[in-house]
Amino acid sequence: MSDIVLKVSLQELCVQEGITETMLIEVVEHGIVEPYEGQDSDEWMFELSSVHWMKKAIRLYHDLDIDWVSIAIVIDLLKQKDALLRENECLKKQLERFVSDTADIRWK
Repeated sequence: MSDIVLKVSLQELCVQEGITETMLIEVVEHGIVEPYEGQDSDEWMFELSSVHWMKKAIRLYHDLDIDWVSIAIVIDLLKQKDALLRENECLKKQLERFVSDTADIRWK
């Protein structure tokens, strides 16, 4: 089974979100999101997961009026938090299976 990647271009993203190309380029330059493909900005394509983080970054920029460096740090921490939550859920499921398997062994 192949993985399907949904992509959007820089221009489409700017129109959809009502932002300028300059703002989106700044977001990329600060490492908040990375293009999925393309060398030059007019060739950039973004995964839909990047759109989620880009929206958060722009909302922080507008709502809190903080600089892009600070926003990059906040987004990085949020990404780490999400990764840890996913890992924690996976470990909980493994533990539940382990406990269930050992309970079955004891009763046999």
